[in-house]
Amino acid sequence: MSPAAMMERPLQQADRVQNSPGKVEAFVRLFNDVPVRDLVANLTTSVESVEVAGRTFPLTLNDTSDAPNCYICCPSGAYIDYAVDETRNFIAHPSLRRSLKALIGACAPLVRASGLDHQVQLNNWLYSTNPVPLLDRAAIAALRADLAARFPDRAIVIRSLNEIADPATIAALKAEGFRMLAARQIYIFADRGSAPAMSNDMKRDRKRLGSTPFKRVGDADFRDPDYARAEQLYSMLYLQKYTPLNPHYTARYIAEMHRRGVLSLVGLRRPGGELVAVTGLFENGGTLTQPIVGYDTGLPIAEGLYRMVMAMAQDHATARGLFFNMSAGAASFKRRRGAVAAIEYNAVYAGHLPRRRRVAIRVMETVLARVGIPLLRRFEL
Repeated sequence: MSPAAMMERPLQQADRVQNSPGKVEAFVRLFNDVPVRDLVANLTTSVESVEVAGRTFPLTLNDTSDAPNCYICCPSGAYIDYAVDETRNFIAHPSLRRSLKALIGACAPLVRASGLDHQVQLNNWLYSTNPVPLLDRAAIAALRADLAARFPDRAIVIRSLNEIADPATIAALKAEGFRMLAARQIYIFADRGSAPAMSNDMKRDRKRLGSTPFKRVGDADFRDPDYARAEQLYSMLYLQKYTPLNPHYTARYIAEMHRRGVLSLVGLRRPGGELVAVTGLFENGGTLTQPIVGYDTGLPIAEGLYRMVMAMAQDHATARGLFFNMSAGAASFKRRRGAVAAIEYNAVYAGHLPRRRRVAIRVMETVLARVGIPLLRRFEL
């Protein structure tokens, strides 16, 4: 299904659900009860909540002095450090890699001039992908006015917007003066409650899930030792195989988010033994994401662990009528399983900031639209 066809489908009831005040409270309380570094080891930020026009959101506050910092709160980490790290994908093409590094380096002063690291980020659940509930112009105007008055020296940022799941919200944000900064190319699976047309890869994934010797572990079946093992599995994939710049979620974070009802968990276990694969599922704004994915990378790839946890998440989304934001990376894998590409954006409001910062953000928007988006699409980054 094309992105245009997906956007033409009527909004379902799930899309209209706002953040659960109880879930926001549980999340904010956790990050005020426990030091942030005990939960996300490479993150420095402050977590609060805001209620405007009957809507409740978590928000984070951080500063340019909070460096080095994880990209989930630090745009310079995303647009400079992570972008440079991504050039590892072009190690077989050294001239291209050098050119991309040079381009990123040339843009670094612009990112610093924007002051975006000194920000208040709305709806930040501290995931790489934070699904945004549907927002209309009235709600956005109220939020913008409240946050600009409370934080007159900070940029207002909302991450994780895309034109498949969020076309109305993006249009409303633009109308209220937000700039849309392209971030990465993601993949959306959007059968949303209908029986998906199974590709051959999807059929093989479910066949493997039905025949695997590993035992499926449901949300209620997780035990205390599983949280430490979940951290190990996540680390094997996202921090060791990919990059240590990814959020370093700790065992305590996984345990607390699960126990407090913010995150649900499923996985696969050796019969009578330890977990070999795990995924954390987060639902918000009519969208499902997988902020935690991990598996034992020492096992043979033929075991299909990654394929099986992705299949479980797809089935979860279909059963609940949700968009499934499969995040970035593994483009071919995701396309073969029914997902389509979309550019993800960071919405930024800077109308209350000094002219120098406003101009830098406007130039960033232009450069990312004219240069960044074509590169993201060309190389599926």
